[in-house]
Amino acid sequence: MNDQWKWVNQFQPQTLYLATILCYIDAVFGLFDAVNHPELFIVIGCLALGGFGVANEKRWGYGLAVVGAVLQVIVLFAVFGSAIFSSLLIISFGFDIALVALLLHPMSREYQRIWFK
Repeated sequence: MNDQWKWVNQFQPQTLYLATILCYIDAVFGLFDAVNHPELFIVIGCLALGGFGVANEKRWGYGLAVVGAVLQVIVLFAVFGSAIFSSLLIISFGFDIALVALLLHPMSREYQRIWFK
């Protein structure tokens, strides 16, 4: 029995593979913002653990990743409001929306429904 943990799983659909990488990247960059906004530690934890869970095909990981990605968009709006669209934050917002789209893409949802334990 080969029960080794993975950080990424290149055998998953491209949408889940990219979502896993974006979860990790967003979690790392979230650490820089968490100094000023401690509520981001919840989002960071969800994204990091969710990415790890998705890479290892765990249902809880997929759920955490989706919750973390959606929370990240909500927190961004709560902290900065509509100023997101008139500043450089729009780049971060674009990546956050891309992460949500990758996780909720029909290919990702179907794969996790069939293969995740």
